[in-house]
Amino acid sequence: MCDRPRTRPVLNLELVPINLAEANAFVSLHHRHHKPVVGHRGSIAVAMDGEVVGVAILSRPMARHADDGWTAEVTRLCTDGTRNAASFLLGAARRLALAMGYRRVITYTLPEEGGASLRGAGYTLVGEAGGGSWSRKDRPRVDTHPLQTKLKWEAT
Repeated sequence: MCDRPRTRPVLNLELVPINLAEANAFVSLHHRHHKPVVGHRGSIAVAMDGEVVGVAILSRPMARHADDGWTAEVTRLCTDGTRNAASFLLGAARRLALAMGYRRVITYTLPEEGGASLRGAGYTLVGEAGGGSWSRKDRPRVDTHPLQTKLKWEAT
């Protein structure tokens, strides 16, 4: 998640459509530790005064055991720090996933990220998950993401 503070006051946040290329461009500019995603189930954006101030990208779960056909994952949530934009997007991502027929939405945060936006959007902390490298001896990869244990959040 991106949380650079904004100086202008919160006026009107508005949900706007966005395609994956545009959402990924926003992620490239503003996300602290993740790169753009390859695919998605849907993307949404929040705008203020006609300017996009945040995006959420909804995808299949990255973890194989969570990919049960009924679960969607918020794989990227990124704002420019506009107040309330993150919780606005998380709530909208949950509603989008449920409208698409998914029964559960999950996402992960780093332990140092507080989670207030998630709690405000109706997500519940369900525990620790994952961490570590995707690289294996038989399929080496370059790790470009944080490797520590994550916190798993869920909304139904």
